[in-house]
Amino acid sequence: MAKITTAAEAVASIPDNATVASVGVIGWITPDAVLKALGERFHQTGAPRDLTFYFPCGTGDGCAIKGMDHVAREGLMKRIVSGSYINPVDPATGRRPELMRLIRENRVEAYSWPIGASMHWLREVARRSPGYLTRIGLGTYIDPDLGGGRFTACAEQPLVQKVEIGGEPLLFYPSWPIDVAIVRASSADTAGNLSWEDEALVSANIGLILAAKASGGRVIAQVRRIVDGADRPASGVGIPGYFIDEIVVAPDMMMTTDVSFDPAYFSGARRAMSELPRPEMSPDKVIARRAAREVRKRELSIFGFGAAADIPLVMAEEGLLDGASLDDYWFTTEHGSYGGVVMSGWQFSANINPSAIMDGLYQLDAIDGGLCRFAALAFAQFDAEGVVNVSRFGTANPGAGGFIDIAQNARRLVFTGTFTTGGLDVGFEDGRLDIRRDGKISKFAAKAESVTYRVRDGVRDRGQTARIVTERAVFDVEAEGLVLTEVAPGVDIRRHILERMDYAPARIAEPLGQMDSDLFRDHAPARETTGA
Repeated sequence: MAKITTAAEAVASIPDNATVASVGVIGWITPDAVLKALGERFHQTGAPRDLTFYFPCGTGDGCAIKGMDHVAREGLMKRIVSGSYINPVDPATGRRPELMRLIRENRVEAYSWPIGASMHWLREVARRSPGYLTRIGLGTYIDPDLGGGRFTACAEQPLVQKVEIGGEPLLFYPSWPIDVAIVRASSADTAGNLSWEDEALVSANIGLILAAKASGGRVIAQVRRIVDGADRPASGVGIPGYFIDEIVVAPDMMMTTDVSFDPAYFSGARRAMSELPRPEMSPDKVIARRAAREVRKRELSIFGFGAAADIPLVMAEEGLLDGASLDDYWFTTEHGSYGGVVMSGWQFSANINPSAIMDGLYQLDAIDGGLCRFAALAFAQFDAEGVVNVSRFGTANPGAGGFIDIAQNARRLVFTGTFTTGGLDVGFEDGRLDIRRDGKISKFAAKAESVTYRVRDGVRDRGQTARIVTERAVFDVEAEGLVLTEVAPGVDIRRHILERMDYAPARIAEPLGQMDSDLFRDHAPARETTGA
């Protein structure tokens, strides 16, 4: 039977050199009290030392819900393997996360895996298989030929191998045991049975629990409350208490960043479309408006972080999701919330008014199986060879998240982002774009700093279609390269587009289209998107 204890007591017996794994998706479902207690134990006692941390996704926001930053301490953290990293500036301190400093200064062995691999690997650990085998990620930064996902020079051990089976190259992620899993649920009963009745996501919770128990390890569960098991049906229990060792009750845990608790994220209540946040007029809003015109009814559509996540919100603002119309648009993210409206910013990953919430490992099955046919994703760089990069650029090391799995398996791709970055300043007047000061850095680099996905290969070899939407231009990605298809009103093609690229487009469409002037007005009229 699980023991109800404090966070400090739960982490007191974690030994040196252990592998500790934790759930968390930014601020969502992060067991912050337990991670904080572990960091405080090390600060006070110097123990435990030289831990390996495994985070299937970026855990915590690095600000108010620190998550992985609680344990980002030299001596405590020897190695970290994560599906993504968080790199914001804390508005209270003006500093970036401590974990990012450790990575930049080569103080920790840091590895970045695609979230699909980080989730599915847990299943292989849980069934004691040799490891996870996949085609996804070949030719990207996770491929051993391109670094094997290493983010620091001291990360010398190859955690990913390239093998050949039947003449086909594949990526192999060998399994190793998890000693301690730290998970989070809504409630537990006195027998330790866990349920997620008022969480917006389940994420990797169940996979982590089973992987740790199959490894002979322990499971610490942080919950909001203890309930009477007789008061709920067995169908409401997500995992039996036989697999839980310790329970930490944290009644005041935040639901996510800036949200203490909101039942609309699991449809315990419904939010009117008129109550959703309205994105401010900005380049990102222009991009989201234009990309929204690529969304089709009754096509499962998956959205990534950044301007892409604003697409459902601008559709709601334009009245496209009112009433029964919302049911015609099938929205999800890589984390398993289905239906309703994808949220953006710190609330990204969950949906308002969802119709279903799926386990994280099964969500990646759906993605890898090609069930999300349309994907809108961000981009940091797009180079002359048709490579898109979101994983590592400049001093930022966010990793791929679910990008590789999504991009490789969707049929229609839209990449969203500003044309330049680093000081871009624009205005909008009479349906025209006014570029008052351009960004210092072009996102259309001659060579990407990291290979997250080879878009032209997907277009040429697998029949994908791909489009790039920026605030000033739209490109189609074809086998021979980029084709400029639309420009914003008010933009000089040579000065604002061609001269701001490190390479020339393969061609300019004839005739060259113009982006709709309504995209650049603060109150765009409602309109219909493409039908099914």
